[in-house]
Amino acid sequence: MQASNVCTPTVDHFGTILVAIELSRQSWLVTMHSPDRDRISRHKLCGGDHAGLLALIERAQERAARALGSVPAVVSCYEAGYDGFWLHRRLMAAGITNHVFDPASIAVEQRARRAKTDRIDGELLLRTLMAHWRGEPRVVRIVRVPSAEQEDARRDTRERQRLITEQTAHTNRIKALLRLLGMAVGNPRRRDWLIWLAAQRDWQGQPVPPRLAAELEREHARLMLVREQLEALSQAAVGADAPAAAAQMARRSALLLRLKGLGPVFAATLTNEVFYKDFRNRREVAGYCGLAPSPWRSGATNHEQGISKAGNPRARHKAIELAWLWLRHQPDSALSQWFRERTLNGSGRIKRIAIVALARKLIAALWRYLTTGLVPEHAVLKAKA
Repeated sequence: MQASNVCTPTVDHFGTILVAIELSRQSWLVTMHSPDRDRISRHKLCGGDHAGLLALIERAQERAARALGSVPAVVSCYEAGYDGFWLHRRLMAAGITNHVFDPASIAVEQRARRAKTDRIDGELLLRTLMAHWRGEPRVVRIVRVPSAEQEDARRDTRERQRLITEQTAHTNRIKALLRLLGMAVGNPRRRDWLIWLAAQRDWQGQPVPPRLAAELEREHARLMLVREQLEALSQAAVGADAPAAAAQMARRSALLLRLKGLGPVFAATLTNEVFYKDFRNRREVAGYCGLAPSPWRSGATNHEQGISKAGNPRARHKAIELAWLWLRHQPDSALSQWFRERTLNGSGRIKRIAIVALARKLIAALWRYLTTGLVPEHAVLKAKA
């Protein structure tokens, strides 16, 4: 999810129908302001009733057209959440200008016990839309919605990450169960591991107890299923042809693969999570990854709170992991030299702080490399096959 502070040019919002949609699984609360009325109207719909929403907007347009003599435009908004972007695409297809708001950027009361209802949230969302539509700067961050093809293209890398996490969990569970008996673990990820386990004995010379053996067998079966899915996912990624909409993402992934230290998994993850978007500058890249600094400056108080950790957590984790790999595989690059100069004789804490700064510089350098072709200074490219 990418948010931006781009200002909307000042427009005449008095001739526009403004619609704020408060989404939930059970119901939708539509808060609307129409130029033919001097009050806010609220309408409750069943959750997911996009046809009812469009019919409601159409009726408001017809009523306003009779009063104004012309059909007013419609601008709508809702907060990014579990519903994703399908409603945005549905509204845009119907000719409605829609904005997806970053919920964390909407200003709320700071009282410890502030009132919160769908009615209050709907009014707040509508007032925020009004302020944004008339051109107030930095009133809210707008999420940049990816295309359906771009959103689908990153499914593989996200599923792979979940499967790897599940594989680690099953492996650790098997190891923990055998450690209870003080027995050797071996390699649970082998298909013939159960045959090897049957020959193992504990300190008393006894085999694994029957109920524990049955649990280990079920756990191993789940582990094998995860490994089969991982293998199938890898083969599908290698054998599949990139669709036309993902051709640019495939080219960017190939460019990343030219750099020493970046493998197919890293290149695909960075491309699908970060570099499928078009950023205007390096600050937007760092902000999207949650690597932007968060200063606290008020009066005589002036200190840093660390990185914001906003944006895409997958991108941030990969960027920091890549920074460690960059130090190993690109030791002569300017970024690696910068890191060593600032952490010379430094403690582990200093290095952990500096690696985050290196990740921010590295992700910006990779964005510059993909957009302008400028290879990071003194970075080594892989030899062509």
